[in-house]
Amino acid sequence: MAKVHPNAAVAPGPTITSNPSAVLTVWRKSLLFNCDGFTVFDASGDLAFRVDCYGASGRRRAEVVLMDVAGKPLLTLRRKKLSLAEQWVIYDGDATAEPTKSKPLLSVRRNVSLSSSTKTLAHVTPLVPGASAFVVEGSYGRRACAVRDARGDAVAEVRRKESVGDDVFRLVVADHRLGAPLAMGLVIALDEMFRGGGSARSLLRRTWSAA
Repeated sequence: MAKVHPNAAVAPGPTITSNPSAVLTVWRKSLLFNCDGFTVFDASGDLAFRVDCYGASGRRRAEVVLMDVAGKPLLTLRRKKLSLAEQWVIYDGDATAEPTKSKPLLSVRRNVSLSSSTKTLAHVTPLVPGASAFVVEGSYGRRACAVRDARGDAVAEVRRKESVGDDVFRLVVADHRLGAPLAMGLVIALDEMFRGGGSARSLLRRTWSAA
């Protein structure tokens, strides 16, 4: 496979974890041997985030951790048990090592609809006061979906990256209410929910373009 990004082997530079807006390249592959996960690059080609999941590839996981380039946990995602629809809760930091300090931030619930024409993939509910709710629309399987606010404006998008297949795509974030780490957390939840297919068709509207 061709290089995903030219700087993949370069020593990592500053991370973007505090940057409210970003254009990321997401690779559905861990750089560690015998690991499943994600490797995420920033617009300069430097490593930004990583997800390293040990165990059998494709199995249903109960927990996934998003880390920075040094391996520090940024977010912990946990599958909610006994939920009528598949649901994940995103926690701040390492929810396993520091359960009392790690606060729940967002709940991501897969949309359940009997209509095959629905474009809603998931509902994102805030778990902290004053935070915004979002809805995810489009098709994750086709790498064409958007996270929208209550007005219907896109605050983040998953886009295809030309000529590299479905395992490499762009994540474009443009709103401080979400930010790059949480946007990547939503991608992880969507990947767990829709990796087997069955996502709605892509019907993006009012989509903004990044330079």
